[in-house]
Amino acid sequence: MSRFAYVNGRFVRHGEAAVHIEDRGYQLADGVYEVWAVFGGKLADAAGHFTRLWRSLDELRIVHPMSEKALTVVLREAIRRNKVREGLVYLQVTRGVAPRDHAFPNPAVPPAVVITAKSVDRAAAEAKAAKGQSVVTVPETRWGRCDIKSIGLLPNALAKQVAREHGAVEAWFVDELGLVTEGASSNAWIVDAEGRLRTRDTQANILRGITRSSLLEVIAEAGLPVAEQPFTVEEAKAAREAFITGAGTLVLPIVSVDGAQIGDGKPGPVATRLRRLYIERAKAAAI
Repeated sequence: MSRFAYVNGRFVRHGEAAVHIEDRGYQLADGVYEVWAVFGGKLADAAGHFTRLWRSLDELRIVHPMSEKALTVVLREAIRRNKVREGLVYLQVTRGVAPRDHAFPNPAVPPAVVITAKSVDRAAAEAKAAKGQSVVTVPETRWGRCDIKSIGLLPNALAKQVAREHGAVEAWFVDELGLVTEGASSNAWIVDAEGRLRTRDTQANILRGITRSSLLEVIAEAGLPVAEQPFTVEEAKAAREAFITGAGTLVLPIVSVDGAQIGDGKPGPVATRLRRLYIERAKAAAI
């Protein structure tokens, strides 16, 4: 649990942190967020997350709340105050506080900023990865701009609940063509029957995952075959391996989809290797 939260310019005790009742994030989901993994008290994949944050804000025409340099200082201070060595730091930026109206406030109001940080049990996470996890599939019900990391996450929350009720770690959205788009909070991958790594391309209304992007660089360095190509649920069930990627899960092996066993039902060598290589790279490059 986070001990302190940053709320609109100051750090306050987590239990006392609050936002205004007319914050447009609360009333209209008018905001964006980012989540950084923290290794050794440092931000992982920092540049990629900042780039995506600025893009999301620009797409929604929300003013940048501060410079990247200043925001880095605040994020690091949130990590320090919460004594996080291994964990996650969460940032949310909304359009700000204004009388409720669907249109943007005119004149514009200052954006609202919230930051929290929490520790993660890496040993437990490694045990989870070593065991392998399961996913279920759900129909794609999200809006047409999933490339923006919006806080409007109701379809994702509903999908996660379905996963939890089925004892799964994640839900994969499936579009009208029967193709997997991505997970409720992760990107989806398989090692197909021919041994190629496959994941959906980012032009297909999916989030431009930062862990996904970094992993593609790891894959290139390792010389493994990869295709940014969609796959069906049946192809996933027939795959040699499957896994998901995200700041919270890193590279997490998946051993069943909708109850169907993937491969031999254990984390495969490719996913296991990529998890190790990604973590090594992320730790080395963290700032």
